[in-house]
Amino acid sequence: MSTARTTPMRRTTPLRHSTTLRRAGAVVALAAVAVLAAAGAASAHVTVHPESYAKGATDGVLTFRVPNEDSAAATTKVQVFLPTDHPVLGVLVAPRDGWTAKVTNTKLKTPVKTDDGTITDAVSEITWTGGKIGSGQFEDFDVAFGQLPDNVDELAFKTLQTYSDGRTVRWIEEAESGGEEPENPAPVLELTAKAAKGTTEGATEGTTQNGAAAPAASAGTKSSGSSTATASADDSTARGLGVAGLVVGVLGLAAAAFAVVRGRSAGSRPE
Repeated sequence: MSTARTTPMRRTTPLRHSTTLRRAGAVVALAAVAVLAAAGAASAHVTVHPESYAKGATDGVLTFRVPNEDSAAATTKVQVFLPTDHPVLGVLVAPRDGWTAKVTNTKLKTPVKTDDGTITDAVSEITWTGGKIGSGQFEDFDVAFGQLPDNVDELAFKTLQTYSDGRTVRWIEEAESGGEEPENPAPVLELTAKAAKGTTEGATEGTTQNGAAAPAASAGTKSSGSSTATASADDSTARGLGVAGLVVGVLGLAAAAFAVVRGRSAGSRPE
């Protein structure tokens, strides 16, 4: 009488199972680091505040916020270039402790007529040097203006950020209409429609008396508490949604890795 030969079922050894788990955990960890690093880079752009003003707004303040995203070097020079095809008139630079500002004027190709006369030149560049922005820190640079243009929908302020190791980051890219944000976007100020005549000036929360968006508060400048809270809430909401999306992505990767490990373990067990 013949005896049937049986093949013993393969069992996953504890060592092999542990190794698989460690590999899956490493993949999830690397993915988490990557997405969180991307979130940090996205929030480290040079920006202008407030994000919008009314077309032709007068007597306001623009704040250029410059964060330092380098862990090994400090920011030692900031150059902001103002457009001259649609110039910002009456520019004045607020003093900033530790920094020296150099203002460059340029002859305009097309003079601008105002109630005070014809303007033939305007500020085209502001360069701050002498100070330092350390890792994980930011600095606000305030610029007052007399009048914004009224014949354009937005203004891009191309900016160069130089570090103590000699590296320069060029925040000069402009997003195409309906396109994704570029890798190194220039700070952009949106110019909204003028307030209709006959409306009550300053009636809308977060606006100045001339109907323009109120500038965000920063060191060396003053603004209403309501406008500051609104700007801060909008920024926090946007960043919160971005981080939430990244966290969901990481959790999805973790779930997928766990499913793979569980499937392999189940397939090696005897029925």
